[in-house]
Amino acid sequence: METAIKVAFATTDMLHVNQHFGSSKSFAVYAVDPEQTQLLEAAQFGELAQDGNEDKLSVKLQLLEGCAAVYCQAVGASAIKQIVAHGIQPIKVHEGCTIASLLSDLQAEMRAGPSSWLAKAINQHKGPDPKRFDVMEDEGWDE
Repeated sequence: METAIKVAFATTDMLHVNQHFGSSKSFAVYAVDPEQTQLLEAAQFGELAQDGNEDKLSVKLQLLEGCAAVYCQAVGASAIKQIVAHGIQPIKVHEGCTIASLLSDLQAEMRAGPSSWLAKAINQHKGPDPKRFDVMEDEGWDE
């Protein structure tokens, strides 16, 4: 899964996205590519209130390092700013959404042609094209 991206889901049961980002008790983190998914980590946190404790987000943001997106039922404006500043796309989903269906939808999008946030995430995991200077060399460019 060398071209996989990481995504996280705010969940209590590892089956459904059923948590507010700030007060989420646990996250399931997956590696996803167009053909397969793999659970990388299931992290749990203590009881956290939804409002009034912005420091609680730093632990969650550390866990999400390297993730392209985080799926949750709700997320506050302050949290959105911090999530986006870490290069992570927050995605709000409806009650009852299953992780399996969201992973399947994400894979289908990868195969069909990714949206702008997903294309950016995929490209971040690719290194620079080793042939990017070939045209210049063919034109006679020299150091």
